[in-house]
Amino acid sequence: MTSRRWDGSEGPGLNCGRVRHHSVPPRHGHHLAPPARQLGSCQSRQQPWCFLVFCKLAAEARDVAQVRMAALVAAAALAAAEPPPAVPQAAGSGGPTSRRDFYWLRSFLAGGIAGCCAKTTVAPLDRVKVLLQAHNHHYKHLGVLSALRAVPQKEGYLGLYKGNGAMMIRIFPYGAIQFMAFEHYKTFITTKLGVSGHVHRLMAGSMAGMTAVICTYPLDVVRVRLAFQVKGEHTYSGIIHAFKTIYAKEGGFLGFYRGLMPTILGMAPYAGVSFFTFGTLKSVGLSYAPTLLGRPSSDNPNVLVLKTHINLLCGGVAGAIAQTISYPFDVTRRRMQLGAVLPEFEKCLTMRETMKYVYGHHGIRRGLYRGLSLNYIRCIPSQAVAFTTYELMKQFFHLN
Repeated sequence: MTSRRWDGSEGPGLNCGRVRHHSVPPRHGHHLAPPARQLGSCQSRQQPWCFLVFCKLAAEARDVAQVRMAALVAAAALAAAEPPPAVPQAAGSGGPTSRRDFYWLRSFLAGGIAGCCAKTTVAPLDRVKVLLQAHNHHYKHLGVLSALRAVPQKEGYLGLYKGNGAMMIRIFPYGAIQFMAFEHYKTFITTKLGVSGHVHRLMAGSMAGMTAVICTYPLDVVRVRLAFQVKGEHTYSGIIHAFKTIYAKEGGFLGFYRGLMPTILGMAPYAGVSFFTFGTLKSVGLSYAPTLLGRPSSDNPNVLVLKTHINLLCGGVAGAIAQTISYPFDVTRRRMQLGAVLPEFEKCLTMRETMKYVYGHHGIRRGLYRGLSLNYIRCIPSQAVAFTTYELMKQFFHLN
C-alpha cells in the first residue's frame, strides 16, 4: 500500500487502524512550532498512538510548515477515530466506578446508623413519653421530670430503656428507608416532575416518611406495647411473644396496623417539614455564609457541608418545628397502637373516635398536646443527632 507524501513523492502508507488520512494542502511560509493545543488534547485523552502518528509524519517532513501540518493531521485522526477502550481502574482505587458500587447499600447503612444513634440518645425520654401519652396509672399523676425520677426508683435504671431492643430492630430499617427514600424521591421529583426550589424537599420528605412508616409499622406497635409495660405487670415476655400474642388475639396481621392512618397523617407533615426545614437552613447557610458555616466535604472537596455544631443546630430547629405541627396525630397514634391494653379500648377504634375521646376527656393541653414539653426535650436532640450523623455517614460512605 502506498500513499502520497507531503512533498509529492510516493512512499509506503501509514497503517493506523481506523485512522483515515485526508489530503490537506500544506501552508508554506509559516515557521511555527506544532500547536500545543492539539498535542495536549492527545495526551489529555490518554491516546499515545496519536503522538506516534505525528512523529511518523514529522520524520518525513522537509520543513517547519510540513511539521505543523503533521500535527494537524494527527489531531484530525484522533477526532475521526473511535476512542480506545477505557482502562479499568483497580478495585479500591476510589475512582467514579468504584464509588458507584453498591450506592443503595451504602445509603441504606448511613440512614440506619443515623437512626440508631438518634434513638439511643433519647431512649429514656421516649419511654417516659409513651407512659405519659397513654396515661399509665402508675405515672399519670406525674410530670416529665417526676416521671424520669420515678421510673428508675420503681423499675431500676434499665427501666428507662425498656423496649429499646425492639426500637433498634425497628429504627435501623426505618431510618435507612427514610433517608434513602428521601434522596431517591428528591431526584425523581426534580428530574421527572420538574419541581424545583425548596418545595421538592417538602414533597420528598413527606413521601419518604410515609414509606418508612408503612414498611416498619408492625415493629413500632410491638415496641410501644413493651414500653408501656410496668415491672410486675408484664403482658408480653419479649419481642417474639408480643408478635405471637397480637397476631393471635387482635385479628392477625391487621392487629399490627392499628393506628396506621393517624401515623401516616402525622408522619407526612412531620417528615416533610423536618427535611424541608433542615435542607432549607443548610442551603441558605452555605449560600450566604459558606466560610463561616461550611467546610469542604472529606470525601469530595468540591462539595460544601455544614460544620458539625451548625448541623446539630439546624437539625434541632427542624425537629422542634415538625413536632409542633404533627404532635396531636402522634398522641392519637400511640393510643390506637396500645389497643386492648387500655381500658377505653372500645371507644378508640378509629382515628376520629380516638381524637374525639382524648379531646373530650382531657382537652387540648392535657390531652392532644400532653407530653409536648418532653417531646421537645426528646425530639430536638434526636433530630439534631440524626441529621448530623447522616451527614457524617454520607462522607464516610462516599455518598457526596
